[in-house]
Amino acid sequence: MTDTTTPIGDERLKQETFFAKLMKRPELGAIAGVILVVAFFLATADSAMFTLSGIMNFMTPAAQLGILAIGAALLMIGGEFDLSIGSMVAFAGLFFGVCVVTWQLPLILAIPMTFVFAACVGAVNGSIVIRTGLPSFIVTLAFLFILRGLSLVGLKLATNGSTQLRGVRDAVEGDWLAPIFSGDAFEGLFAALAQAGLIDTFKSGTPKVPGIPVEILWFVAIALLATYVLLRTPAGNWIFATGGDSNAATNSGVPVNKVKISLFMLTACCAALVAIITVMDAGSTDARRGFQKEFEAIIAAVIGGCLLTGGYGSAIGAFFGAIIFGMVVIGLTYTGFDQDWFQVFLGGMLLIAVLFNNAIRKRVTGER
Repeated sequence: MTDTTTPIGDERLKQETFFAKLMKRPELGAIAGVILVVAFFLATADSAMFTLSGIMNFMTPAAQLGILAIGAALLMIGGEFDLSIGSMVAFAGLFFGVCVVTWQLPLILAIPMTFVFAACVGAVNGSIVIRTGLPSFIVTLAFLFILRGLSLVGLKLATNGSTQLRGVRDAVEGDWLAPIFSGDAFEGLFAALAQAGLIDTFKSGTPKVPGIPVEILWFVAIALLATYVLLRTPAGNWIFATGGDSNAATNSGVPVNKVKISLFMLTACCAALVAIITVMDAGSTDARRGFQKEFEAIIAAVIGGCLLTGGYGSAIGAFFGAIIFGMVVIGLTYTGFDQDWFQVFLGGMLLIAVLFNNAIRKRVTGER
């Protein structure tokens, strides 16, 4: 007698193909975008763009934007936005500059204080969003103007009327923490490679690329850490659950409010890290630092696969999204194209990414 209790062709027993799994990966669009952009510049740009020095040229701005984009991506996966992240770069830069120049604090005190200061501002952002129920878009848009205005006012107070605070490089010179947040890493290795004839050198024999800018190392490390947290830890599950359905997450025991506030604090700390790196590299801070970076960071996160509705996204996707930005911004200088085409690219990539991500969302959820 035939047993009819076991369903034939049960959907739950079907194994997904590799292609089906690949199509559900949020970073797929960003990786495809990198390949297309590389192909475009290989065909149109000067060959110097893809030399070691050319790669460092576009990876440096990509890294600075990418640190912001990864923080923005985690927050978007958690279901919220932070439009104040660019202004936070200027505000944190002001605080850091005052610490090292005006108060003459060593970096071992100034850097932790800057991160704590930024985290407190992020916590205020998150608390207002949660307590009032207002959209984070509106709350952080308000803080975009508040922090930018406070940066202007604060710099004028700290410098007797100027909107730029100088003297940072002299203040941190010789500090043992300075090389971790400024300059190039592995200079000895690159000097040895130049001596061996493995990398390009100037006529004097010094390498054209003295080392790897430290922001690139920070960028890679943060991307790897964020990816590990998202995919391998309970905190990552909480972030996805919070952004996917906050009510269901709360009922399942996820501390939704704490997760969201923590993500706002993390995003602010990413802005503080960029502020510290850029202020130390430039030797000064100004009120326009980080201008419009909030929009670029969010766009990089969206290109990287983050849904505007939350609950879906990837830190590695934001990593590649930022690299696309860096390649286009710097790559246009290696071509005969007008650099204003970058704005057209920006809008086009955002639209394509949203359409692509929407199609992926429908595929994942089974919507029609």
